[in-house]
Amino acid sequence: MAAISREEVAHLAHLSRLAVTEQELDVFAGQLDVILQAVARVGEVAAADIPPTSHSVPLVNVLREDVEQPCLTPAEALSGAPDAYEDRFRVPRILSEEE
Repeated sequence: MAAISREEVAHLAHLSRLAVTEQELDVFAGQLDVILQAVARVGEVAAADIPPTSHSVPLVNVLREDVEQPCLTPAEALSGAPDAYEDRFRVPRILSEEE
């Protein structure tokens, strides 16, 4: 028995604002039926003694701890800038106001 009918596919296409032909309805109904059967098979395999997981293997955070370190002063950072204004890099405008 099919899990999804042509009429249901047509309804989904209408809700999604998709224009589909009669031939595409048949193709999509078959494809969606295969997908829904695969999902149902996965649901049958899941056992009550297996806890839900988000990943198949445990994840470990490999990021280092944040350590405060000395950094450049604004004057040092801007020392090589071709143009600076109020402790910021000044760059040429590439878009006009109308855009």
